[in-house]
Amino acid sequence: MTHHELKARKVRFDLQSTPLHWLPSDPFSSYMTNAIHLLLPEGELWFCRMYNKALPLVTDDRLRSDVVGFVRQEAVHSRVHSQAQQYLLAHDIQTEPFLNKIRFLFKTLVGDAPLGQSWLQWSWLERQWLVTRIGLIGAVEHFTGILGQWAMDNTSWDDGDPVMADLFKWHLAEEVEHRTVAFELHQHLCKTRIGFYFSRQLLMALVFPLFVYFVFSGTRFLAAQDKDPSVSRMGRWSFWRIGRTMQNIGRKTDHVPTFTFLLKGALRWLSPRFHPEHEGDTQQALDYIARSPAAKQASM
Repeated sequence: MTHHELKARKVRFDLQSTPLHWLPSDPFSSYMTNAIHLLLPEGELWFCRMYNKALPLVTDDRLRSDVVGFVRQEAVHSRVHSQAQQYLLAHDIQTEPFLNKIRFLFKTLVGDAPLGQSWLQWSWLERQWLVTRIGLIGAVEHFTGILGQWAMDNTSWDDGDPVMADLFKWHLAEEVEHRTVAFELHQHLCKTRIGFYFSRQLLMALVFPLFVYFVFSGTRFLAAQDKDPSVSRMGRWSFWRIGRTMQNIGRKTDHVPTFTFLLKGALRWLSPRFHPEHEGDTQQALDYIARSPAAKQASM
């Protein structure tokens, strides 16, 4: 497919009538997907900050244009999921304890001076720390890209709340649309091919367990606040049981991807020939955006 300009779509979603269990008879999958509303706003703003820092280092005009488009799309994603936190609050779900953990991750652990250590801001170390964080984003974006393609191929959300389903599918379609940018920016900033390969493998080894941890812990955090005791006990489940439930529900209903799906995606990253271009169908994503109620309304 020919290259096209990435553009932000100023979508709006009215979740006032959306039930907490937006996937009927499946509170587990509802909470696992709703955990994304807690994870993404701070993280995607951090993506934007890192990319704006990296922009002066980009010497390729086409990549520069893609980075600018990526930043604009991610800023809208952050806003939409921040607004969705109000939907959780309206259902008496408290968010601040978990959001504080996310803020600590992005503002303290992977900030410009992690844990107050300013030595990473010294001359060449500052650039290396920036490139490392760009690589972290590349690993995260691998998962958002493959999850985006999963959502494009998946029809099981059609039985859920249409507004929430559109919110997630619009977002994930844009993840497919811009899935190559983070990888190519990291590659552009690395000085050697072998250095790029080994650094992205090391960073994936960090990102994959952290990604799983925060999704699973977010699911537990939300489920524990459910008014139904049979649901709230999920908040005391072990990660092993959550992973097994995810695997079973993914196979039976396709409301969430299986853990095996995520693991296989991480293993494909190991190939020296890996490129996210082969991990999704851009035209399929654009076709969904063209029929998305929120995206259509935004284009008027």
